[in-house]
Amino acid sequence: MTNFTQLDRLGLFNAKVPRYTSYPTAPHFDAGVGDTFFKLWLSEIPADGEISLYLHIPFCRRLCWFCACRTQGVQSETPFVAYVRRLKSEIAHLSEHLPKGVRIANLHWGGGTPTILSPELITSLAQQIAKLAPFSDQYNFSVEIDPNEIDLDRVIALTNAGMNRASLGIQDFDETIQSAIGRPQGFMETKAAFDLLRSHGIKSINADLVYGLPNQTPERLTATTQKLMSLAPDRIALYGYAHVPWMARRQNLIDADTLPSPIQRLELFNRASELLRWDGCETIGIDHFALPHDSMCKAMKDRNLKRNFQGYSVDTSDVLIGLRASSISSFPQGYAQNASATSQYSAAIDKGHFATSRGHVFDKNDRVRADIIYSLMCNFDVHTHEILNKHDITRNELLSLFMQVNQKFEYLLHVSDQGLFIPKNARPLTRMIAREFDSYELSKAGHSSAILDYPSAAATRFLAYFVCGSSNI
Repeated sequence: MTNFTQLDRLGLFNAKVPRYTSYPTAPHFDAGVGDTFFKLWLSEIPADGEISLYLHIPFCRRLCWFCACRTQGVQSETPFVAYVRRLKSEIAHLSEHLPKGVRIANLHWGGGTPTILSPELITSLAQQIAKLAPFSDQYNFSVEIDPNEIDLDRVIALTNAGMNRASLGIQDFDETIQSAIGRPQGFMETKAAFDLLRSHGIKSINADLVYGLPNQTPERLTATTQKLMSLAPDRIALYGYAHVPWMARRQNLIDADTLPSPIQRLELFNRASELLRWDGCETIGIDHFALPHDSMCKAMKDRNLKRNFQGYSVDTSDVLIGLRASSISSFPQGYAQNASATSQYSAAIDKGHFATSRGHVFDKNDRVRADIIYSLMCNFDVHTHEILNKHDITRNELLSLFMQVNQKFEYLLHVSDQGLFIPKNARPLTRMIAREFDSYELSKAGHSSAILDYPSAAATRFLAYFVCGSSNI
């Protein structure tokens, strides 16, 4: 592997770059995209097309100190009722504008803690979605689950609604680390959640691990990783904790002096990665791992792996619609984001309007650079013919870009007429390499260090830019 001295010289441990779950990134959205654009883009979805749908449930029984998500702690179910009622109104309004015949290929409930809802509210919300559009034949319905907030009745309600995938936040099983991040979660409770889900037909389970946490050592992360793999999750997301107390005040409860250094963070990532590979997982992109039978492995081998607001995905839908305040929708024409302020979002929905307040319309330059960046993030390479076949750019222009970037990274990359390729020893630099193809000014406010950050176990998949920070290692 490229040594730490060279990585340091190239700026890995100090760089601030996006996670590129979108391009351009959300800090570059503007108020020029509103309700009119959102309605127009909905109307242009093919009548027999497929969409993906994201629902954000921002409630937690307790607020974990490490989390930078837009969530609120609750002690009763009273807020849930009003929340679900307004969410159902937004879905009903969406059904008035969605072309007939559209099907849902992917449905994801994130948070927060979606399983904090009662079985009755889960069923009510699912029934409203069923009125919007039917599932496609090969649909995926995934739900983010806190092992401390799941029981038999909720699992039954979710599986009756069609849930066939689950994602469980683990973070770390070490009690010292859990105490330092305000996240108590026993291994046996987590195992019980795995067993309960599998006993009700959930065959695909994703788990989130976090490195770079306070008091974390290679030995402690080794123990956590080995415990997790004894549960045989199908996919594992290995995120780095991003300490951004200026954005998430609850992180002030974490003692910054107990956090690993940037070099120690990279060592932790490498240790966990090695353990996951030893247990039979294949590396997916910069921070995911999956067992060989998982569809993400096939997508990677077929060069069909996607990068979107949910991180790495096998979703082939061209349209992804986000519901609730701050949620971002993605269309072939551009991005549309709901108002971030709950009051503005609620006022729009209560008046029977969409809450779109900002976004971005793609131009030709966006499209070519997005494809380059996503290919780097998913495949660690860019094939010249794939770009030339899709975009109005000459071979000389493309190769010139590749050579300029390679020069900046001390010729660590492999550049030829066939394309640009990132060798394994340079893959820690992938997001920095992708940044060189970004034509927008880097937003200092939106990103933290360059070593594989962890905005949150839940929101990094869809809300990474408007509720959480982002970094590299």
